[in-house]
Amino acid sequence: MADRGVVLHLPESWLAPNSMDMLPFYRKLQAGFDEIGVPWRAEAIDRENALARVERDDWFHIFNHSRIQHERVLNAGVAYVYPYWNMDPLGIRAFSSIADTKFVSGKVDEDKARKFFGRLRRRWMDKRSSRYPQPEESVTIPDDSVAVFFQSEDDRNVEETFYMDRWTMLETVLKSWDGSVVVKPHPKDRDPMLGERLEAMQKVYSDLHVVTGNIHDILAQCQRVVTINSAVGIEAYMHRKPVILCGQADFHHLADVARTPEKLQVLLEQEPRGRVYAKYLYWYFGLQCLDASRRDKVIARQVVRRMAAQGYDIKASAKKLAAE
Repeated sequence: MADRGVVLHLPESWLAPNSMDMLPFYRKLQAGFDEIGVPWRAEAIDRENALARVERDDWFHIFNHSRIQHERVLNAGVAYVYPYWNMDPLGIRAFSSIADTKFVSGKVDEDKARKFFGRLRRRWMDKRSSRYPQPEESVTIPDDSVAVFFQSEDDRNVEETFYMDRWTMLETVLKSWDGSVVVKPHPKDRDPMLGERLEAMQKVYSDLHVVTGNIHDILAQCQRVVTINSAVGIEAYMHRKPVILCGQADFHHLADVARTPEKLQVLLEQEPRGRVYAKYLYWYFGLQCLDASRRDKVIARQVVRRMAAQGYDIKASAKKLAAE
C-alpha cells in the first residue's frame, strides 16, 4: 500500500457491489485521482470515531457531509445547488470556512461574474428548479409581501445554528412588516401541528398567507426574504432580492443578519442596502466551491490543491498538477 493517498469516507450503502447510490461527484473524483496518479480507497464512514481513524495512517481523508476537523481532513457536500460542492476543512454549508472568508467585491472580475450569474439564473431560475422538487403550476402572491421560508426544526443543523426559532421569526415579521407576509413550510417538514399552528395565526393576522407554490414564483414577486439559513436565501440572490438571515450561514456576506427579534424588527423597518448579486454568486460558487460538472482530472487536481493548502504533499508531479 502506498505511504500516502486519499481515503474517501462514504455511506456504507454506496460501497456495496453494483450500488447505484454513490453520487456522481465521487465517481468523477475517483476517476480523476486514477488519471493523475493519486492512490485512493473508499471505506464506510464512521463519524463518531473519525479522528481516531485519521490518526491511524498518513493518508488524507475526505468525509462526506461532515464536520470533522483535522489537518488531514476535508469535508465534502453539495453547496446548496448542483453542481457546486463544498470541499472544506471545517464543514459544509452553514459550517464551512466560507463564512469566515472576506468577500471583497472590488476584487471580483465583473465580466466573469456577469456571465456566471446569467448561467446560474438560466439553470435554476428560468427553469423554476430548486434543490427539492417544485410544483409546476404558477402561484401569485401580494406584491407587498415579505416571504418567510421555514425549515424543519427536526433538522439538527437548523437547531444548532438558529438565532431564534421559526415561530419567533414569523411572529416578529408579522408584527413589524406593514404589508402581506407569505410563509412557505419546508417540503420535508412532517410536523403534524405545523398546519394547525399556521391556521391559528392566520385568524390573528389577516395578512398572513400560507403558500406551497414554486419558490421561484414567490421569490420573483416578494419584496424581501426572511429565513434562518435556508438554501432559499442564496437562491433569492439569483432574483436580486434582499435577504435577512436569522441564523448562522456561510452566505451571510450579502445578507442582513438578525441575531435577535429586536434586530429583525429594525431591519424590516429599514430600506435594504444595495448589493452586488452577480459578483457575490460568482465569488461564492465559482471561486470558493468545486464545480462537479468539470472534467474528472480537473476536479481531482482542485482537491489536491486544497489538500496542499493544508500542508499535505501527495507527491504528485508538478506537470500533473499544472493548471488546466
